[in-house]
Amino acid sequence: MTAEELINPLIPALKPSDTVQRALAWMEEFAIRQLPVVQDRRYLGMVSEAMLMDGNQPEALIGSVELIAEKAYVGYFQHFYEVIRIAIDNGVHTVAVLDEDQLYAGVVTVNDTLAAFAQSYAVQRRGGILVLALTERDYSLSEISRLIESNDMKVLSAFVTYDEQDANRLRLTLKLNQTDISHATATLERFGYHIVAQFHENEAQDSERERLDILLKYLNI
Repeated sequence: MTAEELINPLIPALKPSDTVQRALAWMEEFAIRQLPVVQDRRYLGMVSEAMLMDGNQPEALIGSVELIAEKAYVGYFQHFYEVIRIAIDNGVHTVAVLDEDQLYAGVVTVNDTLAAFAQSYAVQRRGGILVLALTERDYSLSEISRLIESNDMKVLSAFVTYDEQDANRLRLTLKLNQTDISHATATLERFGYHIVAQFHENEAQDSERERLDILLKYLNI
């Protein structure tokens, strides 16, 4: 799913000529903590509820307020994973979407993005989860997928993060299309891959829910 598909058409953009009072009223109405500021369809940045309330100047113009998150935007066709990354990198819950001409097209919220993720095929489909630890040099998703497919299984999704203990190593999380993943685990271990965790059916669902809960808690939604 792309950013264009996740645009929330109900959330308005502020203009520099709008007042702080209007911005706070809209934030309350749409239950959102940040709003984009746009001039002539050019995205300028965000204002947050906290900064506007701290300023305690309801009649002040948005144009006089220091903006945040000037780089909190994505393109039309970027994946919703990128929306989450940009939100985390900029410490916001709202990300602007720009069209092919770099003009403001709308806004995506992290809530909407996570809802789309929760409804995705890979999350909804029952199956097992494998977590591998490996070096960047040894990382080849095509080779790992080939070994898994040799056991009549498919990789539904893959997620890569750097190991917190060693920046030269990766953690690869794989969602498979079967609940009994013991044969795939045995094959990978036979070819020298290190399995650090595996989850079956209910455990897999609990693991995915835990990941979503951790992300939600991190973003303080």
